This record gives sequence, C-alpha cells and structure tokens, in this order.
Amino acid sequence: MNIPVVDLADFIHGTEESKQSFVQQLGKAYEEVGFVAVKNHGIPAELIDTLYKQVQQFFSLPRQEKEKYEVPGLAGQRGYTSFGKEHAKGSDAPDLKEFFQYGQIVEDGDEVKKEYPPNVPVPEIPGFDESFYKAFRAFEYSGGALLQAIALYLGLDRDFFDAKIHNGNSILRAIHYPPIIEEPRSAIRSEQHEDINLITLLVGASADGLQILSKNGQWVPVTSLPDQIVVNVGDMLQRLTNNKLKSTTHRVVNPPRELWHTSRFSIPFFLHPRSRMSLACLESCVDADHPKAYPDATAGEYLDERLREIGLKK
Repeated sequence: MNIPVVDLADFIHGTEESKQSFVQQLGKAYEEVGFVAVKNHGIPAELIDTLYKQVQQFFSLPRQEKEKYEVPGLAGQRGYTSFGKEHAKGSDAPDLKEFFQYGQIVEDGDEVKKEYPPNVPVPEIPGFDESFYKAFRAFEYSGGALLQAIALYLGLDRDFFDAKIHNGNSILRAIHYPPIIEEPRSAIRSEQHEDINLITLLVGASADGLQILSKNGQWVPVTSLPDQIVVNVGDMLQRLTNNKLKSTTHRVVNPPRELWHTSRFSIPFFLHPRSRMSLACLESCVDADHPKAYPDATAGEYLDERLREIGLKK
C-alpha cells in the first residue's frame, strides 16, 4: 500500500492554488487512510542522521548507565524508560522496547512552564541534548504548519491551533527495540494502538516493521522514502473532530526469526497541545448523522487517563 504523499512546501511557500490543493490532499488522506508521507518537511537530513547516531550510542550504554537517566514519578515523560515498562491499551503484554523522552522547553516566561518537569541531560553523549533541542523545534514548526492546513480543511481559521499548541506538552521520543533473545510472549514489538496526541510525526526508522490497519481490516506495511516523514492522526484530533479524522491503528511487528539479532530504532514526535485545550467535539463535526461520540474533556485530563491505561502512570 502506498500511503499518500504531500509536499509541505506547497503549503508554506506555494501559491494560493497550491495551498488549497495541499489542504484538500491532506484532509482527504486523513479521512481515507489516516497516514500521509510528507516531503520538504523542513527537518534537516544532517540533524536526523546525527540524532540517530547519538540515540544508538545512548541505547548502547550499559543498563546501569541508562538507568541513571530514569526518573521515578514522571510516568516516563522525561528521560529514560527501561525495557518492558509500557504496554498498549487493552494489552497486558509489555512492548518489547525501551525509550528516552525529551519534552517542551518554555523560553518566553509562559506560566505553563510550571506544569513541565525539566529535561534530563545526557552529558555522556556529546551533542545529545543539543540535537534533541534542535529536532524538537524543527518538528514543532512542521507540525504546526500541518495543523494549520488541517484547520482550514475543517473550515476553521488557519490559526485555530496556533495558541493551543504554543508551548504545548509535546514529546520527542527515541525508541529502541532490542534484539529478541527468547521466544516473546507476543509476536509484536509494539502491540496495536492509536496515538494519544493531535498528530504524530515520524522520521525514518532503522528497520521495517511499522504496519497500519487499513479500512478493510488488513495490516499493511508502511514505508516512506528517506527524504520523507510519516504523519498520522492521534486520538485527541479524532475526539475533537468527532471521528471525521480517524486516529489510525498501527503496530510494530517483530522481524523474521533470522533477523531477531538486530535492533530497531525509531524517533516519533508526539505533538500535544497545552493541557487546558478543550477536546470537546467541534460543533461543525456534529449532526444528526454523526451524533457527538465523546464526553467533553481537556487535553490534560485525557492524557492522564491514557497514561494510566498504558501502564506508565499508577
């Protein structure tokens, strides 16, 4: 299955006609597939390469060294989370992964800063913190532009999301799926799930394995070219649009047995709004044929609920 490809430069730098075409392509793709591949996304290739090298260095550290960066009580929202701590909603089999998370850096005196724990520096890997900072800002910019296009597709003002995601609770997560050394409880490195946030931007991966559940119930491998990122709808956007834009079910499957000795690395950016954003279904997405499907909630309330469901928060 070829997922739709869109060119972000058409929206950011294009003519009025190309911007409108981009909006329709993006919206249609999210209604029909739930995933798009984005080219000219604005995240420098050299930065991506550097980040992947540093991430692999980090996960190659001895377990005791990595555990120095695990902070109890943060529900994995900053720093390191060790292998087997997270599971998909509705599954009791832990995902076969460990990860490192880097969050929002408030630099303008915004009062929301008090809601966020500090990031966990990793001085052992030269340039690690700087690369995460630069990548976080680049993803934030590109994600913001995509949300502007989504707003227009929904008939909202272009800047509908701008203030809601300014200094939002976004997360840049580096994931390591280690070599499989024994018969796993599940044949899945990451069980089927939907993302919690508004949209997820995924830059590359060091191996195949990502699959999405198509509209006809088939699991389909997702691949993108090296110069593209894959962007999918999350549950918060699904709630906001009363299922007009569907949060796509996806998973990461284990490699063939002959490749069990290999690792897989992945770096998704989970774009979250500020915790006070209302996820109440948009009035324009509710009618007699599409009654309101979700109770009102804020983004913060919903995130808290989901972190408990996936085992990161008690």
